[in-house]
Amino acid sequence: MKKILLVLLLLICSVTPVSAAVTFYGKAYVVMDTMSGNVLEGSNIHHVQSVASISKIMTAIVAIENTELTDEFVIGEEVNQAWGSGVYIHIGDTISMRDLLHGLLLRSGNDAANVIAVSVAGDIPSFVDMMNAKAREIGMNDSVFANATGLDEEDAGNQSSAYDMALLMSYCSQNPIFNDIASAKTYKREDGGGTWKNKNRLLNEYEYCVGGKTGFTKKAKRTLVTRAIKDDISLVIVTLNCGNDFEFHETKYEECFEKYQKNLVLSKGIYQYNGHSFLIDKDIFYSVRDDQELQVKEENGTLNVYVSDQQIYELQSEGSLSVIFRYWFILFGEFLNG
Repeated sequence: MKKILLVLLLLICSVTPVSAAVTFYGKAYVVMDTMSGNVLEGSNIHHVQSVASISKIMTAIVAIENTELTDEFVIGEEVNQAWGSGVYIHIGDTISMRDLLHGLLLRSGNDAANVIAVSVAGDIPSFVDMMNAKAREIGMNDSVFANATGLDEEDAGNQSSAYDMALLMSYCSQNPIFNDIASAKTYKREDGGGTWKNKNRLLNEYEYCVGGKTGFTKKAKRTLVTRAIKDDISLVIVTLNCGNDFEFHETKYEECFEKYQKNLVLSKGIYQYNGHSFLIDKDIFYSVRDDQELQVKEENGTLNVYVSDQQIYELQSEGSLSVIFRYWFILFGEFLNG
């Protein structure tokens, strides 16, 4: 087999000048690549404050990972502990987790949040413990959750940062159930209680938006998390205390989709370096800022890809015959599939 040298790649993202960059007026914002967790840009990204109802994203993912959508629950006294936005469910009613989650994410139902908490964990404090455990697992070091709703009138509420909420949304974006619910523009309740419309108006106003969550309290002001996908680039934007948040998100997405382009890191194929063989079974792309560089290195039998000093990809070497066999098997499969 002809030896193919692995060339060190120093790739700098080409930037198309933006004629009128959007100005941010608010407390904090961040733009994150959901696949890598790479922060493309932001302001005060680790500023900690009450984040209001966008914290229901955590409520939702904890419930999704610990129950089934078809599970049904009898609503108890916990609905009386909720005020503000609600979906008007009643004590004694039976409701599915699917209905509860749609009421939570589309209508920001505080009553739905409390019913979810009790249904999943037995009581609200135990559910909050699960929320904080998930935050630690994800790496949300700025965050402490106090309730399932995001209400902060009686205490400091759920404390987090734009960065942590983007990290959470990026994590949730890997869950197809969460994506299906968060992207729904409307939802017809299974219990016959009517149809809910999503409060995230960006789903209707911006064609690339695929989900998100709104929030507001007097203490937190406006909070907003959204996600958009264009040309296989998936981004999350989080804003805290931004009065024109929907407009900012849409304009910033267009700016970033134009500015941050995916670079080809490694083409599909067989690579040999220092006696080690590697099979890349598909083209590898990555989005970078204009001040970052991509590097590909072979280190002790491992193929590593770095963005600046951050490792984003690694692949262990294989035997030469195994690599060749698998590569031709992939090519043959592609040939059969046209």
